[in-house]
Amino acid sequence: MSEQIVPDSEHRGLVARLPQVPRDLAQLARFDRPIGWWLLFWPCAWGLWLAGEGFRWELLAWFLLGSIAMRGAGCVYNDIVDANLDRKVARTAVRPVASGRVSKKLAWAWLLVLCLIGLIVLLQLRWEAQLVALGSLVLVAAYPFMKRITWWPQAWLGLVFTWGALVGWIAIRSDRLEVLAPLYAGAALWVIGYDTIYALQDREDDALVGIRSSALRLGGKVKSGVALFYAGAVALWALAFWLLREDWVALIALLPVAWHLAWQVVTLDADDPANPLERFRSNRWAGLLMAAACFVVGNAGG
Repeated sequence: MSEQIVPDSEHRGLVARLPQVPRDLAQLARFDRPIGWWLLFWPCAWGLWLAGEGFRWELLAWFLLGSIAMRGAGCVYNDIVDANLDRKVARTAVRPVASGRVSKKLAWAWLLVLCLIGLIVLLQLRWEAQLVALGSLVLVAAYPFMKRITWWPQAWLGLVFTWGALVGWIAIRSDRLEVLAPLYAGAALWVIGYDTIYALQDREDDALVGIRSSALRLGGKVKSGVALFYAGAVALWALAFWLLREDWVALIALLPVAWHLAWQVVTLDADDPANPLERFRSNRWAGLLMAAACFVVGNAGG
């Protein structure tokens, strides 16, 4: 099975024990790579908790299910569109559709199933949040083509992968959009930073087959570029917190996530094949730290 596993798969466990076809479908939806749905889920929690109505565990659980399903759907769609390109890149050539283990017909059927799960989650939200969530579909549909037309597909991913912050906030309230705007903008910069780190793995293959990325565009300045994106993210998050609550204690809540992002930059080594993937995956903890900050600021008394 090892030759059918992409290098960044976390396939051990349940996925590895599945029969061949279910295992291929699970890998197609990236169920073996949970970092993706964590990164999609955390902005939902940020918006929900910063909106200030406590934990809201039931709604949080729906967001988690929706993140798993829709991240999976996005990956299936991406692999259908990118099958020919994926065959030319070493890390992606063994993906189920690119390798031929899953037909495009079956992949489309699997995509429909995942979207139906997403629809069930959508129906749990109030209508304003439903409309906001549906607004992401155009961005999602366009994303696989961005790497063909711009050096900054990571910027488009930033808009897509942080849409949950908008949905989480609007699921609770429709006011104070001046707070929501910098929260979302900062989240988008965070995504550009961590996906630039992720793209370091494919720089050589991407250059050969004509795929564009921020990692290629930045060249030898990747580290400083990521530092700027992360610094911008923290600054915008600080603005969101300050607009919601003019209290220096609110800004202190950002220190743990700011420290974590700084650690990523300082320890990033583009020449070590394992290092970028490890730093990228560590963003699940960055997301958690930011979620904690949002809960503290959004639900503090006063």
